[in-house]
Amino acid sequence: MPADLNLLLLLASVLAVAGVAAGLLAGLLGVGGGIVMVPILYFVFGYIEGIDEAVRMHMAVGTSLAAMIPTSISSARAHHARGSVDAELFIRWLPGIILGVLAGVLVASFVRGPVLMTVFAVFAAIISLHMLFGRESWRISDSLPGANAQRAIAAGIAGISVMMGIGGGTFTVPVLTLFGYPIHRAVGTAAAIGVLIAIPGAIGFIAGGWGLPGRPPGSLGYASLVGVAALIPTTILAAPWGVALAHRLSRVWLRRAFAIFLGLTSLRMVASLLGL
Repeated sequence: MPADLNLLLLLASVLAVAGVAAGLLAGLLGVGGGIVMVPILYFVFGYIEGIDEAVRMHMAVGTSLAAMIPTSISSARAHHARGSVDAELFIRWLPGIILGVLAGVLVASFVRGPVLMTVFAVFAAIISLHMLFGRESWRISDSLPGANAQRAIAAGIAGISVMMGIGGGTFTVPVLTLFGYPIHRAVGTAAAIGVLIAIPGAIGFIAGGWGLPGRPPGSLGYASLVGVAALIPTTILAAPWGVALAHRLSRVWLRRAFAIFLGLTSLRMVASLLGL
């Protein structure tokens, strides 16, 4: 069997299992799959021979964004059908989201892998601390700030999210709730925002990595098509299992366990950056 085919089969098999883990955790904790998929992809790509260290983090982020497209569309449609997407807020945030995604993709296309690793490690640590110690009752204000401030917030969320390879809900929901926004509307609107981050973000990473050496076989730019094909069905399959388990297990302890996982992932990436 040709070496490239062996590599593709190994990559597909490992990422199919990783997709199950990502789907389970996403369903259990209500987090976007990207925050789970990126570190899994990053470490899996590290064990696959032939993938250049220089493109490893870019591949993880680009593959995650591409894999999120169908699930983010499905989630946004489901929330819209339930009337939980705030169309007015979505339109107000739209210019900021587009600007943030473009800026994030542009920066990511010019920086080296360690910069993306640093972004992910820092914000994964912040998310971990929020999940461990944050309270739903915390408030900055009882209402959202002015339109320009909201667009700036949207740009920041979109830029960071696309550089991390996540859909944005991980930041959008807590930010909105800090301003007294209803949680269900926050989740639904964040799902719609995730579509705007995933699609142009994936296109940007595909274009940014076009024709570069050191990528795994079956890649389109910085997106592994084998990875996308393996992740999408298994993530979708496993997410309902996670939802079912969530009703049987303590969400408080699950959030703490995931926060510890994120914290350890952040530390592991820092160790890699330091060459430890």
